[in-house]
Amino acid sequence: MKRLPKHIVIPSLLLIYLAVMVGVFGMRVYRAGDYAHFFIVTGVSLVVIVLLFFIMRARHRRDNDRNNNA
Repeated sequence: MKRLPKHIVIPSLLLIYLAVMVGVFGMRVYRAGDYAHFFIVTGVSLVVIVLLFFIMRARHRRDNDRNNNA
């Protein structure tokens, strides 16, 4: 059985975690009227997760190229 690469698994788990946190705590903040805080924290978290994915994918490709050429 082939394992999924880390650059898929880790950002996916972080997205699931973010979705749960938005569901549990975010709606309370949103209903309280603190819209800016809700959208800024959610947006920054999404940007960090996307950047993490691309950085980890680039590292994975670089390591594969290095191992294949050696």
